[in-house]
Amino acid sequence: MPPPAFDRLRALAIGSQAIGLMLIITLETVMGNAARPWQGWVLAAMLVTALTIALVRLYRHKRLQKQLAERRRLLEEEDER
Repeated sequence: MPPPAFDRLRALAIGSQAIGLMLIITLETVMGNAARPWQGWVLAAMLVTALTIALVRLYRHKRLQKQLAERRRLLEEEDER
């Protein structure tokens, strides 16, 4: 089965990283050096978001592998009859 043409998780990952980067730059522009702690929090949020998306992708991939393995097993059992 070919991968879908539009991957929502990939779009979410790219969008969240882009928003985070824009927020970091905006904080630096508006607040100057006082933005450092806020930028750290934004970076931490970006990392948590990226890791969460990666875990969801891994979970979906593993679930698909299990479904395919179950189908193969059922087909093999059917062929044996």
